Order: sequence, then C-alpha cells, then structure tokens
Amino acid sequence: MSRISGRFAELAASGKRAVIPYVVAGDPRVATTVPLMHALVGAGADIIELGVPFSDPMAEGLVIQVAHERALANHVSLRQVLGMVGEFRQQDQETPILLMGYANPVERMGYSEFAEAAAEAGLDALLTVDMPPEEVADLNAQLKRFDIDNILLVSPTTSIQRVEKIAELASGFVYYVSLKGVTGAATLDPVEVAVRVREIRELCQLPVAVGFGIKDAATAASIAVVADGVVVGSALVQKAADTAAQGGDDAAVAAAAAALVAEIRAGVDAAVSS
Repeated sequence: MSRISGRFAELAASGKRAVIPYVVAGDPRVATTVPLMHALVGAGADIIELGVPFSDPMAEGLVIQVAHERALANHVSLRQVLGMVGEFRQQDQETPILLMGYANPVERMGYSEFAEAAAEAGLDALLTVDMPPEEVADLNAQLKRFDIDNILLVSPTTSIQRVEKIAELASGFVYYVSLKGVTGAATLDPVEVAVRVREIRELCQLPVAVGFGIKDAATAASIAVVADGVVVGSALVQKAADTAAQGGDDAAVAAAAAALVAEIRAGVDAAVSS
C-alpha cells in the first residue's frame, strides 16, 4: 500500500478528511520550500502537493502562474524539486508528497529515469495536468515499478465513459476539478460538486479529493462533507507571496501559510464531525 492510500485509509477510519495544500517549489524563494512543507504538516496537512515550475502552466490562474514565474526566475528545475522532496524526507518519512506538473519536464527526463529519481527522493505520486488518460500507459508502467501513484483529473465536463477509463488507470485518489476554468477562478457550487463526486464514486473505488475554488475554512468545509479530501492552492500561494513581499523571512512565510492551513483544518474537522 502506498503512503497516499495508507493516509486516506487512516483518515477514513477516524472519520476525517484529507487537507491537501498546494505550493510551488521554489516560490517565493528556494530556501523557503522545505521549511514551508514542514510547517504545513505541523498545521494539519495530510498530503503535500508540490508544484513543479513550468513556463506554460495552462491550468493555472494568475496567482499560480506568477508563482511559477518566480520559481523559474529562481532557476528551479524538476531535478531540484526532487531534491527538495529528498530533503523533506530527512525529517518526515510519513507525509505523502504529490508532485503536480506538466508532461514536458518528465518526458525530457525520460519516464524510467524520472521514476527512479522520484523513488530515490521519496516521492509518492505524480499528477501531470496535460497528459490525457489515453497516453499514460508507458508512464504508469514506470511509476508502478516503485509503487508511485498516478493521480488523474476529472472535470465537470468529463463524460461517464471517460470517468470509467480514468478509474481503471488512476491510483491513490482521483482529483476532481470543481470548476470550469483555471485555478482560483469562479465560485464553488457545493451542491453541484456533491452530485459529481457521487457519480465518480459509483464508478471508482478510489478516494475523491476536490480542488480549484477552495480558498478558506468555509469553502473547504462545504466540500469536505461530500468529498474525501480538499485541495487549497491559490489562496495559500498568495498568502506566502504577500508575506514575502512585505519583507517576511522564510520563517514568516511558513508561519503565514501554516496559519491558513490550520484554519482550513479546523473548518474541515468541524464540518465532518457535526
């Protein structure tokens, strides 16, 4: 059983939901990333989603696009991101880490070499935003050599037939994109999300985590009652960026981001225990 499957099993047994914060590796500074990851775990994060900087992050809204630009200006590469995962593992062997990125850097490294380097670093899962399920077979074959999960996306416009295909190929959990559009866009409709998550569960035995549009304790709580996990990205990235822009050092950035995650953790726990 992978770390991610184990974590969801533990949470289900205790009646809790996963809180999954997303941050961009190397943003706002390279030295910030690993201390920030540890701070998020201390604040109640169950899984860390670490974004790989990319020059054309098509799924991202402005906040995360700018974060990718800052990280690229800091010369952060895929290999450096895996190095950050390895550094994190020196102190934390328990918290699952999901790498979220785009296909090009992984393809340039090569699937076999990437899987070997990811396993050595202690990575648990990969999500490649722009790789359709029809094209994941070769990558899956390499990831499975090391029990690394491949997280696949389902959107509001994904057909039932396509969800069935995704269910066959995914492992760890299914990531439901709650909104049409990019990260940080529009307003969540919890009723619509609940209907869609229910449909996915009828076709897939994996946990379902929901991302896009979750920005605070209230929005996280509204989704936690219908999903197995909630992902917060843009609001957290913006909080870290604002703190750094105001002169905050690495500790201050980590503390500010951790405070938001702690609020979300409290909101989620209260919602599912009531």
